[in-house]
Amino acid sequence: MLQHVLDEAQEALVQEEREQLQALRVLFARIDAAEGAPIETASRTLAQAQRQLDQLFLLVVVGEFNSGKSALINALLGQRVLEEGVTPTTSRIHLLTFGESLNRYEAGSDDALTVTCPVGWLRHINLVDTPGTNAVLLRHQAVTEDFIPRSDLVLFVTSADRAFSESERAFLERIRSWGKKVVFVVNKIDILESEGQVEDVVRFVRENARALLGLSPRVFPVSAKRASLAKSMAAGEERETLWARSRFAALEQFIVDVLDERERTRLKLLSPVGVAQRAIALGMEVVDGRLALLRDDIQTLEVIEADLAAYEADMRRDFSGQLARVDALLLEMSEHGAAFFDEVVRLGRVLDLLNAERVRGEFERRVVGDTPQRIEAQIGELIDWMVEQDHRQWQGMMAYLDRRRVAQKEVGGRMVGQVGGGFAYHRRALLESVGRAAREAVASYDKEKEARDLAASVRAAVAQAALIQLGALSLGAILLKVLATTVADVSGILAAGALVVLGFYILPARRNRAKAELRNKVAALRARLDATLQAQFDDQLRKSLGRLREAIGPYTRFVRGEHQKLERLRGELEAASEAWKRLQHVIEGLGSASA
Repeated sequence: MLQHVLDEAQEALVQEEREQLQALRVLFARIDAAEGAPIETASRTLAQAQRQLDQLFLLVVVGEFNSGKSALINALLGQRVLEEGVTPTTSRIHLLTFGESLNRYEAGSDDALTVTCPVGWLRHINLVDTPGTNAVLLRHQAVTEDFIPRSDLVLFVTSADRAFSESERAFLERIRSWGKKVVFVVNKIDILESEGQVEDVVRFVRENARALLGLSPRVFPVSAKRASLAKSMAAGEERETLWARSRFAALEQFIVDVLDERERTRLKLLSPVGVAQRAIALGMEVVDGRLALLRDDIQTLEVIEADLAAYEADMRRDFSGQLARVDALLLEMSEHGAAFFDEVVRLGRVLDLLNAERVRGEFERRVVGDTPQRIEAQIGELIDWMVEQDHRQWQGMMAYLDRRRVAQKEVGGRMVGQVGGGFAYHRRALLESVGRAAREAVASYDKEKEARDLAASVRAAVAQAALIQLGALSLGAILLKVLATTVADVSGILAAGALVVLGFYILPARRNRAKAELRNKVAALRARLDATLQAQFDDQLRKSLGRLREAIGPYTRFVRGEHQKLERLRGELEAASEAWKRLQHVIEGLGSASA
């Protein structure tokens, strides 16, 4: 096992890799994912990478069926261990390990078979033969692809007559995504007519591999057929010639000599790097996908919040206009009162002024008149307006959420499916619940009851401000009592003035005083009534906004909480990526004997 040949520095690297892999597994556990999703597969692969650190170097042989993989392995082992043929012959993973004799064992899986061989270099390397990547049975290819992440080095076998096919290119892209080191073997060079053709094929493979993998790989052109035949022959010139023409010696030297203890250790340490970076990339994809969805949700919340802010601003602006209508009625009464004083408080009507009740009655009839009823009606319109606006705001939010939900199904449904799991389900459920709450609120909204309740609240507030017992009084009656007090105060001034010695100066002074007193009384009444109505309006608006925000509260908390969680996860994934890049740099610094 690997730890038996490590020096202190290498052991420290292995320990750090174990800790980093475990940290990634814990990190992935915090990303809820649907069973079978890519991130779930990556999480299992991380666990495999942890176990693989304690196992022998794993050399995995891959390639299309009929590329001669089995023949190549048989040639490497010097005996016919695996079945060969022109049809897909390998349907299971074959794990070849060292043993004193040739034996086959079931590996506890329908897809795996362990084969022991008395070949010296298998003491240090486990060799794996995989089903063809283009086999008719898709399960064979799935088995192969599932085994790639476990490899420490991939031996990619291609046939000289169809080197670097499109299916091979696609499979190599998957290998690259796991960050695996790849060595290419061009088999069946015996079917080519000249060395020039061999070099052309090698050049073609190397150039395409460089374009795909970003580096110039090691390429071995061989004939497994000639190598096996040469090994089966007795020593002699014919055998040597055939062996040389197989060009197999370079490949064997690579496996036996180049893949020495130092290089195997280096590649073994590099293997989890690619797995970890692949897993991190998948984690980033999931997290970024969810963040993209949440950006739509955040925009939804921002639109709703902006709409609520606009609703509040519009209500406050329009309320000022509604309140101005009430003020206008009181100002109109004040103006009528000033005209009344100008007409009544003069020498020609001094005898009338001596009758305070008569003055009061005429003042109530000509100045006060139906002002209380008109104010009550205006306040009633204000209340109806407030209730109607509240109802419209609920309808507007319901309509927007309905459009948002439809847009999510038409456009975002696919994205939700991609990220999968409880996140998407919970998110959709909350969005549905908000829309449902809005629809239920609109359906059950009783505008008449809301208006009655609000009117009763305003009536009680006005009565309390005027220090009047509410009883069964209407709002108009309450206002009439308030105005009657004003009338009594003002007419009392006039009556007192009439009792004074008649003169040209006393009555004008009393008249001016009465007009000023009326203005002050009406101003005080306006201020008190405005303050009362403003307080009621503020309370009603606060309750309205509170109900609306409460309806979207669970959705809001989920979106904000998930966004914070995902941003933290993204930051941790970025930190993990940097940690693995640093590890990769240190491991690659150990030196490499192979390309």
